[in-house]
Amino acid sequence: MSNKVPAQIGKYPIVRELGRGSSGIVYLAQDPFNQREVALKLASPENVTDPGELKRYRKLFLNEATLAGKLSHPNIVALYDAVVDEACSYIVMEYVAGDTLKKFCHPDSLLPIEKIVAIVYKCCMALDFAHKHGVIHRDIKPANILLAEGGDIKITDFGLAQLSNSQQTQMAGMLGSPAYMSPEQIREQPLSTQTDIYSLGVVTYELLAGRLPYEATSSYSMVMKILTEQPKAVSSFRSDVSPRLEEIVARAMSKNLATRYPTWFDFARDLADEFIQLERLREDIGDKEKFGALRGLVFFQEFRDEQIWEVVRVSVWEVFQLKQQVILEGDIGQAFYIIVQGSALVTKAGRLLNTLKAGDCFGEMSYINQAPTRRSATISAASPLTLVRIKADLLEQLSDGCQLRFNKVFLKTLVERLSRTNSMLAATGLPQEEAG
Repeated sequence: MSNKVPAQIGKYPIVRELGRGSSGIVYLAQDPFNQREVALKLASPENVTDPGELKRYRKLFLNEATLAGKLSHPNIVALYDAVVDEACSYIVMEYVAGDTLKKFCHPDSLLPIEKIVAIVYKCCMALDFAHKHGVIHRDIKPANILLAEGGDIKITDFGLAQLSNSQQTQMAGMLGSPAYMSPEQIREQPLSTQTDIYSLGVVTYELLAGRLPYEATSSYSMVMKILTEQPKAVSSFRSDVSPRLEEIVARAMSKNLATRYPTWFDFARDLADEFIQLERLREDIGDKEKFGALRGLVFFQEFRDEQIWEVVRVSVWEVFQLKQQVILEGDIGQAFYIIVQGSALVTKAGRLLNTLKAGDCFGEMSYINQAPTRRSATISAASPLTLVRIKADLLEQLSDGCQLRFNKVFLKTLVERLSRTNSMLAATGLPQEEAG
């Protein structure tokens, strides 16, 4: 590869080189049309002489280029443009200033546990989005996850991705980085999203422990350990790892598909339950602001000031962006929510049932039933949404007077919903038993 930085590639003026590897050179470039900085990855197969390897190299590049414009998610590096031809092939992507997670996989540079869990949670959500679009990454590792200067994460390098709806021939064989491969990937068995879950489990282990779960001097030795050995407990390297977090990491890395997390949602839900949905946690609101916001809601109009202060102490504040799901129909819930700002849609089986506004509550059946309750509807943000989240069992810690206020509001809410349901049934002409 030439060390000379070109002045321009295609329509993109080049600013400087960002890095290079076996698959090409990455430059910082300017997008003159959109007036933004971009990262441009130029294919450079000059050093590949074997015809079979050259064919594979070009297929890898084409594979990633195919995804340009198809995976739009805040935690996936956006691919803006791609040109693949014999003369010059390159991919134009979002420029992310920061480091990869590899920097934080050493004992002397570990991140706080809360930060690690927040990163892994965001990766779950991003890879769940990719899975729903028919994409299995197949090369999840710290070097392919960027930690931006602002603290957000971006998953990159989909060159090895398996695309379920692609027209092109998919690459077969043992692809990826051996240390992060799932047992089924090593055996070259059919892959599902669970292979990426395993790989992210390894990444989580490495971020927590500062070392890989399996260490070996050769790729052969590594894959044999993955297939036959069990890793040491992550807490043996980091004492502040909780037993529950250790269980979550172990389940993500299970060799047995039947015991490994079946979906990204299951993986993310356990992280959320243990760490109070870290990626939505609002830490920028002081207690006085929380009190003032609650005091102004219809929900709390009959609460005394000291009772609202009790609520401030047991509540968690979360923020959701437009169209984000808060709870999912059929999921198991142990908390209820009160809308502080914004609005939300209530849907069941894809049908819109209601629109909720500031001061409305939902999920309160988990408290009324005194047990984890299966959600009967999906709640999603109809606008930027700020919520108060309260675990149902925490209400028992509140004063009797405060609990009484909650009971009165919940009873009123249930009566209003029953009345609205009866009105809807009357409008359709269906008897209650037929519609229920």
